[in-house]
Amino acid sequence: MKYLVLLGLLFIGQIGHSQVHLKLAKLKYDGGGDWYANKTALPNLAKFCNANMGMNFDTDDEVVDVSSPDLFLYPYIYMTGHGNVVFSRSDAQNLRTYLEAGGFLHIDDNYGLDQFIRLEMKKVFPELDFVELPFNHPIYHQQFEFKDGLPKIHEHDGKPAQGFGLIYNGRLVCFYSYESDLGNGWEDQSIYNDPEVKRQQALKMGANIISYCFTQYQ
Repeated sequence: MKYLVLLGLLFIGQIGHSQVHLKLAKLKYDGGGDWYANKTALPNLAKFCNANMGMNFDTDDEVVDVSSPDLFLYPYIYMTGHGNVVFSRSDAQNLRTYLEAGGFLHIDDNYGLDQFIRLEMKKVFPELDFVELPFNHPIYHQQFEFKDGLPKIHEHDGKPAQGFGLIYNGRLVCFYSYESDLGNGWEDQSIYNDPEVKRQQALKMGANIISYCFTQYQ
């Protein structure tokens, strides 16, 4: 269970030295929701982090099932989708053990995920509620500054973007980007044709999340 913490410390010590290759992973889940959405998002985020933050990610992302022991190989897990999510009891326990061990889950609502993921994360941490993170939270102030919090990348209902978190024993174990659609902004520009300024905002915020995921071990 201490493996993830040790891996995070190792990663911090090797940033910029081209000695560590880590992969970003997308979470596969049951329920019929499109967990596989945003196919080019993580490779593009990895490339951005490598180019702008001296990181050394493999630009081929991985897929990991929420029930798999392989979950523990990835310090950062990305979850997205538009629809239904169902965690079995064993899924929820595996995800909880991963997060307690030092793992980090980023849930990125791709529109329509909210009503499902809030219920399912209650299976993981029944004692915790999502709390909105204040704009002065460190996740918004890593290499890139977001003084107004989570950027709005893709419009759906005209609601403001909000960043929520689950905090376990004083540590942010899950960051939930709601009404923002960061993953759309990470995608190849040809897919959504968002303005470049929006794509850069999304990539910079993604890089901040990655940076925070590792630097919180310090």
